[in-house]
Amino acid sequence: MYVIASVRIALRALRVNKLRSALTMLGIIIGVGAVIAMVSVGSGAAARIEEQIASIGSNLLIVLPGTATSGGMRMGFGSTMTLTEDDGKAIATEIPGVVAASGSMRGVAQIVFGNQNWSTAIQGTAPDYLVIRDWDLEVGRFFTAEDLDGATKVAVLGQTVKDSLFGGGDAIGQIIRIKKVPFTVIGLLARKGQSSWGQDQDDVVIIPLSTAKKRVLGVSQANARFVGVIQIKVASPDLLSDVQQQVIDLLRQRHRLQPYQDNDFDVRNLAEAFAAQAESSRTMTLLLGAIASVSLLVGGIGIMNIMLVSVTERTREIGLRMAVGARSRDILGQFLIEAVTLALIGGILGILLGVGGSTVIAMLANWSTLITPASVAVAFGSAAFIGIFFGYYPAHKAAFLDPIEALRYE
Repeated sequence: MYVIASVRIALRALRVNKLRSALTMLGIIIGVGAVIAMVSVGSGAAARIEEQIASIGSNLLIVLPGTATSGGMRMGFGSTMTLTEDDGKAIATEIPGVVAASGSMRGVAQIVFGNQNWSTAIQGTAPDYLVIRDWDLEVGRFFTAEDLDGATKVAVLGQTVKDSLFGGGDAIGQIIRIKKVPFTVIGLLARKGQSSWGQDQDDVVIIPLSTAKKRVLGVSQANARFVGVIQIKVASPDLLSDVQQQVIDLLRQRHRLQPYQDNDFDVRNLAEAFAAQAESSRTMTLLLGAIASVSLLVGGIGIMNIMLVSVTERTREIGLRMAVGARSRDILGQFLIEAVTLALIGGILGILLGVGGSTVIAMLANWSTLITPASVAVAFGSAAFIGIFFGYYPAHKAAFLDPIEALRYE
């Protein structure tokens, strides 16, 4: 009952000076709104990175071929063919923790269907490709080991290619031409969206690796077994580092490299790259939240200032209450509740401002934003804490006034 009565007295006191109370709350409103909006921007960036990780494929290692040197100039990874299909099979069968490994080759070609045509990426790969990339089929089927062995002319389309060639029509069973070679469409991939580097992953046609080499991309007889990249699916994230080292050791052995020789390949752990991006995003979120928190501090100082003014204005009232029996803790509680009430009302309005601000940022700046219950709770809790922290000194000052001096105050 004491708390309820104190809240009523506090609200009545705040209503007496509505404009002053509103201006005092403005600092808390802006502070809470800024914290929620800024943290939502950082959380949205982190969520976007997680989506990109999921779109690439989880627990993924990439093996790239080695470098070529011409006239003393190193041409970079992928400039020479050092990986083979047999390397991929050896990785899949000899290294524990590997779920699947697949060699593939990639090129660009013009695809024709009727009077429609489209230039897109051609991915020649093995039947394990969808498992490695965590990619589903929307309709149809993927090619099999028999298709790979027989260099069958079948194709699976990404959503962008399907929309460009067939629009809203059915693509399954249709004949498309890739470099004038007819292919039967047997499947349609589920939509993946953009990768972390902005590439449209749905703008692709996937065909058997053997067919790609013989019919589309072309390889010489001497390079018949070479592949452009090997993709490896690992059983769990905890095994990525161990499997990466085992892949390096196995390939060095298979390529007969001496201890003093550099690797003629490069094994990349995509999880490490994404982890660095995620850490940067978390740092940005904390930084934005810290900057926005300065507004909360300013709002708290405003509450202290106004409460000190209120104590001065109501000195005679405080003296009268003490004279009729009010204890110091009653006065302390009353003014402390007034400060907390100001902060909490400002916190509620700040939450609404933060949610609205996040929505506006997402619409105007086209940024991903994510409002989490944790960020709202922290911002609202901070407002309550600021009300207590900055309201305590004025309340303490009021509680320990000399009643006689307070009654004499003019």
